[in-house]
Amino acid sequence: MRRITVLGVGYVGLVTGACFADLGNQVICLDVIPEKIEKLKRGEMPIFEPGLEEVVQRNAAAGRLEFTTNYAEAIPNAEFIFVAVGTPSGVDGEADLKYIRSAVENIAAHLDTYTIIVNRSTVPVGTGDSTAQTLIERGKQQGIDFQVVSNPEFTREGSAIYDFLNPDRVVLGSVDKEAAEAVAELYRAFTEKIMITDLRTAEMIKYASNAFLAMKISFINEIASICEKLGADVKDVAAGMGHDQRIGAAFLNAGLGFGGSCFPKDVKALTYMAEVNGLHPQLLRAVMDINRDQRRRVVLHLRELVGNLRGKTIGMLGLAFKPNTDDIREAAAIDLAHMLANEGANLRAYDPVAMENAHRILDGVKFCADAYEVAAGADALILVTEWNEFKQLNMPRLYASMQRKIFLDGRNIYDPAEMRAHGFEYRGVGRPLNDASADNAPLAVEPSLANVK
Repeated sequence: MRRITVLGVGYVGLVTGACFADLGNQVICLDVIPEKIEKLKRGEMPIFEPGLEEVVQRNAAAGRLEFTTNYAEAIPNAEFIFVAVGTPSGVDGEADLKYIRSAVENIAAHLDTYTIIVNRSTVPVGTGDSTAQTLIERGKQQGIDFQVVSNPEFTREGSAIYDFLNPDRVVLGSVDKEAAEAVAELYRAFTEKIMITDLRTAEMIKYASNAFLAMKISFINEIASICEKLGADVKDVAAGMGHDQRIGAAFLNAGLGFGGSCFPKDVKALTYMAEVNGLHPQLLRAVMDINRDQRRRVVLHLRELVGNLRGKTIGMLGLAFKPNTDDIREAAAIDLAHMLANEGANLRAYDPVAMENAHRILDGVKFCADAYEVAAGADALILVTEWNEFKQLNMPRLYASMQRKIFLDGRNIYDPAEMRAHGFEYRGVGRPLNDASADNAPLAVEPSLANVK
């Protein structure tokens, strides 16, 4: 059993703390927001993550998992301190490190023994070095020894507990190999897929990984736009590409683009780091541009199908940036709501778990009890988040309740032929405009250059 402190009880910190406690360690989680800690002490979750509530309650009842707002309780005697606080985007896309700085200063003020500080937050390359420097400067009088280890997280919201316990890899970076090995021993309880490198490389692995996955999403969305013009089906194109082991099928799902707490801010932060160092990250900029365009294309499709949107009732099915989470950060639904409101549309929405969070930031949206209330009298529906319950909708009932029968499938979860058979005027993302792509009028093809003399 090791003594572990986790700073931050968001999607990363709470999962980290709960899972380490479940492995038999003594864990205390700290957050500076009292309401979150009071909820956790009552056994209530401040976030939605499948399976998390059970793990938290089990370990709290066993006395292995505690919660506090007091650094004086959380820092002394800790062997490992995992920093898992937010690093939101700043004005120019840079990572805002104010929460990191506050956490490090409080750590320095309360250290009383040799401690390994483990950074789980996604931070700019070089932050591990600056963390160590701050701890040295603030801790000179106490003479306390410490080491800093970078341990970027790669868990997915919606399957975070599984991902934590079944990682593709655990990345650890440090200037001190013994410190990295000590952290590695925490993870060897469930995996041997551990990579140890230097601090800056570990920090860069996180950014490069997220930027690459975001690039795959933007790439297939770019292909989807071309498919729409040429009468090809992007789902079949993606499937054909995915069979190539060099490419792989993951993250080749055309739709409304990426959102959430990681991909948007990490691509922006990596772009910023490149720019301030005199580089020109054209690919990263294009990834973000394409992502923005995917949301704008929905409005263009609606104008084409509905006409003037002023006074029209538009329903959104789904608000979270992905299924199995209540996280609405950078969600497609938020962008769509703002754009459609600017067009004068009347908006309705439903999400199984994210409506409370959306209600805090979206004005003028009618939040409904289910998908059928959203559809009643609507001129058009947009499938925004591919929740499982939306895959099982009673389509005849939905069709009968709508004013106009326009359905935009932003995640391509429905079969176009079946939707049109139900009577809907259906649009997917990168799908043929009718059920027989051979009937689509192709664009004129230029003669092969091989035949040009």
